[in-house]
Formats: sequence, C-alpha cells, structure tokens
Amino acid sequence: MSAIFPVHNEQTLMQAAANGDEAAFASLFHAYYPLLCTHVFKITRSLPVTEEIVQDVFLKIWMGRESLTGIQSFKAFVWVMARNLSLNALKKMAREQNIKQQYYHTAAHDAADDETAFYHTLIDEAIAQLPPQQQKVYLLSRREKMKQAEIAENMGITLSTVKKYMQRAVDSITSYVRKNSHLMTIVLLLLKN
Repeated sequence: MSAIFPVHNEQTLMQAAANGDEAAFASLFHAYYPLLCTHVFKITRSLPVTEEIVQDVFLKIWMGRESLTGIQSFKAFVWVMARNLSLNALKKMAREQNIKQQYYHTAAHDAADDETAFYHTLIDEAIAQLPPQQQKVYLLSRREKMKQAEIAENMGITLSTVKKYMQRAVDSITSYVRKNSHLMTIVLLLLKN
C-alpha cells in the first residue's frame, strides 16, 4: 500500500503525527509496516508473534506520539523498538516454555510417584493376605535381606520348605498385583482429577 505522503517527508510526517494527525501516522504505518514485519519475522520466526509485535510498536508510537518530534530517523526508531519488543517476546516465550517443561516434568514425576506408591500398596496388601509362615519367610527374605539358609535356621524349618514358601509367596503376590493392577489406572485417574 502506498503512503499518503512521500516517505522522504518523514520529518514532516512525524511532526504532523506528533500533533495528532492520523493521516500522517497512517502514512508512516503503511510505509513501514511491511518492512517491519519482515524484520521482526527474522527474529521471531512466528507470524502471529510478528503481527502482534508490529502492532504493539505502532500502538506504542501512537500512544507516545508527542515524542516523535525529537526523533531524527523514524526507520531507526521503529527498528530499535521492534527489535527490543521481539527480544522481550522471545524471552517471554522461553520462560513460558521453561515453565511448561517444569510443569510436565513435575506432573510426570508425581504420576510416577503415585504409581509407585500404589504398586507398593498392592504388594503390601498381597503380603498381608499370605499365610503366616509364607508371610514371615517372604518378609525375612525381602525386607530383612536374610539368606534362605538363615531363614530356615531362624524359623526352625528346612531349606526346601523356605524355598517352597518363597515360591508360593512370590506367585501369590504376583497374581494379586496382576489381578488388582487395573485399579491402579482408575485410582491414578481419580487422583489427577
């Protein structure tokens, strides 16, 4: 779109715009808008962000139009303003991206913690349902870290009995967890809502 006034009358346009002349401001806008969009897009690489920044530049200029009288080069003025707003926008986008990444990392970590806690709860429930001797053998092995021979001696039973109890306990716990693990999904979904 061509300017209403020739661009070489930039000082005249700025003076008129500073005095509230909307036509003079429109001339500056139309002369520099496409160039400024190209300049800003090279920085942001985003058309929506570019359009928002360029509109902000011209809005700020219009809102502070009285200061146009002290400016030597409108092009240099809008270039610097656009560059500064572009860099600020990039910083803001980087902060927002960082916040999103932190949120997703925290949410994923919390979900993993919830899942682990629920899994341990299922195991504890399964252990609680074991017959007393199997439960004792399992707990001495897994929680007290005793060797099977030590368990046999401690409980006064044979090593083969300890092995048999351990195998049955592991099978029973595994079966219980598999049977009830569908609850984990339901509970985790409820915890997230």
